[in-house]
Order: sequence, then C-alpha cells, then structure tokens
Amino acid sequence: MTTAIVAPALLSLPFALALLGWKGGVVVLTLAAMVTFYSYNLLSLVLEHHAELGKRQLRFRDMAHDILGPGWGRYYVGPLQLGSCYGAVIACTLLGGQSLKFIYLLARPDGSMQLSHFIVIFGIFTLILAQIPSFHSLRHINLVSLILCFAYCACTTAGAIYIGDTNKGPPKNYSLTGTGVNRIFGFFNAISIICTTYGNGIIPEIQATIAEPVKGKMFKGLLVCYTVVISNYFSVGISGYWAFGNQVESSVLQNFMVGSNPLLPKWFLLMTNGFTVLQVAACSLVYLQPSNVVLERRFANPEKGQLSLRNFVPRLIARSLSVIIATTFAAMLPFFGDIMALFGAFGCIPLDFILPMVFYNLTFKPSKKGLIFWVNTVIGVASTGLSLIGAVASVRQIILDARTYRLFANM
Repeated sequence: MTTAIVAPALLSLPFALALLGWKGGVVVLTLAAMVTFYSYNLLSLVLEHHAELGKRQLRFRDMAHDILGPGWGRYYVGPLQLGSCYGAVIACTLLGGQSLKFIYLLARPDGSMQLSHFIVIFGIFTLILAQIPSFHSLRHINLVSLILCFAYCACTTAGAIYIGDTNKGPPKNYSLTGTGVNRIFGFFNAISIICTTYGNGIIPEIQATIAEPVKGKMFKGLLVCYTVVISNYFSVGISGYWAFGNQVESSVLQNFMVGSNPLLPKWFLLMTNGFTVLQVAACSLVYLQPSNVVLERRFANPEKGQLSLRNFVPRLIARSLSVIIATTFAAMLPFFGDIMALFGAFGCIPLDFILPMVFYNLTFKPSKKGLIFWVNTVIGVASTGLSLIGAVASVRQIILDARTYRLFANM
C-alpha cells in the first residue's frame, strides 16, 4: 500500500500548493488524506463482507461485477482501473528519466544527452524488473521501497529548508499566479494533482494477497501506511512551497538546480535522485500488475508453472511490450505535472473517491436517515463534480503546454 501511494509523484505537491495558496493547499491536502483513508477502509470492509459470504473478490473489476453488475465491471471499472494504473506507470517512467537526467547534469553540466534518452534507459531498467513473475514476488522490493520513501522525502525536505533558509533560491512570493479563468482552472488542476498523489487504484488486488483471516488486517496496514503518507506528504509539500513559493516546478527536485548550477552539494543531490530512481522503479512494478493480470489471463496456461517455458515466453513478450509502450508515451509527453492532473481527474478520483462510497452504500444499505449514508453520498457527488471539472482543466493545460513544448521535448 505504501509503495502504491507514497510514490515520487508527491514531489509535485509543492507545485499544487502554489496553485492553491497556503490556506487552500493545506486544507485540500488534509481533506484528501481524510477522505482517502476513509474510502480505502470502506473498500476493505466491503471486501471482508463478501469474503465472509464465501465470495472473495480479487480485483476492482470483480467488485464492480458483483455489486453494480457485469457491464459495469467489464466496460467501466475494469478499463478505468487499467488506464489509471498504466498512466501511473507512464508518469513514473517520466519521473525516473528526469531523475537520471538530473544525475547526468551533475556530472556533465554541458552534456548533450536529452531527457528522452534517460527515459529509455529507465524504461530498460523497468523492463528487466518487470519480469518478476507475481505480486507476491515483489514483497522484498516493496520493503526496500518503504525505506526509500523516507529517505528521499527526508532529503527533499532538508534540501528545500536549506535553500529557503540560505536564500539561494528565488525570492519567496506566495501570491497566486494567473488571473480569471486561468486561476480557476489552476485550482482544479491542483486538486486533481493532490488526489492523484493519494491515489491507490489497486486496494482489492493488495487485499487479495492477505492470508485468511482477512478481517482487521487491512485497517492495521492502512494505519501504518497513512503514518508514512502524512509525515512525508506534509513535510515535502510545505517545505517545497515555503522555499520556492510560486516559482516551484512541477517536480520540486528541478528547483534544486538553476541551469547547470546546483544549489546543494552534488553528493546530496546525487543521493536524493538515486533514492528517487530506485523507489519510482518499485512503484512502476506495482502499477504494472493490473495490466500484467489482464495479459496473462489471456495468454498463460494455469496448469503450467510460472517459470515454465510455456508461460515464461508469453510473459516476457507481453510485459516487455507493455513497458516499451509506456516508455514511448513518457518520452513523447514530458509534462509531469499535467500528466499527474489528467490521471487524477480521469482515474484516481472515480476509483478512490467515488466508487468506494457507492460500493459501501449498495452492499450494506445504511439507513438514509443515518450519517454514514449522507457522508458517502456527499463525498461521491462532490467528487464527481471535481472529476469532471478537473478533467477539463487538465486537458486544457496539456493543450496549452503542447503549444509551448514539442513532442519528445528535452525538459
């Protein structure tokens, strides 16, 4: 859970706060934490309920199939989850490439290699790791990922505080940028980014790996996970916005270097970006799982072993193609903040803010006179509105950026 939520996407939180301002940013950051913790707990309770009835659901699509109907699972929730998770793989690949380029520029400030080259390098690294056969096989990588989250978040926070305290960065200006429609769309863009950083579209798949009895285990996991989430998100978001104000970039690590001049010791920047590259690779592997399942259910033979030639060759081909396509998209569209907002609006908000409320109300049928029913309804309706407006805002921003940057831009 921690690897799926606390991904390097959180490095865009200072950028989101810059679009919302101090009060709005902190309020949205807090509300998103509360709502997602609540919604993930609701999902867990629904899954436990169906497991007790003898029908353990292993995927988001299975939940939609049983609760909403077969059509919802096959034509809406399944594709939505697949697209959202695959979008996260694209965003992780882009961020991994950006971090590798950052390391390269530390060593060779006048180097000629471009961002797309580093995205391909990171893609090759991910392609190799993607051959790990199952979700369960990732448990050791996820443990290392948990340690790396704390490491690069601590480095990012310390670096931002140091730069802000020594005035090496730009003059602090916390005024909101843009006017009129641009500012309004910026608000919704920022909300989509924050929702994306809290997103975890694979709660059912994670809970499916828990040994029986399941009851209560997921809640304990959520408590540990959100201890990590809150400590890292607030420290990175607030310190980054405090240090750089409205000049903060879509990934705050980009502010640690002005042109070819590092604002922090090179060894420190190398360490921070090294931690980020490794953790974002682990995150990519987790979010590749839904597409892996879809492909391997079609091509694998369950009667053969995971490492048998019959299953190994199709798995190698399918996973390699999946990573190659994600790498190509990451190199084509290197607008990290905009991509985060787009996937938040189209994928994370429906999966993490709307569907859990619907699933709970339809499964347990709480009284319409009770608090739970109306809390879930209000969250679901408000999130639907945010999703629609955020989708328009994020697509609009990508169109605006596309006028400035070309495909395969060297950002």
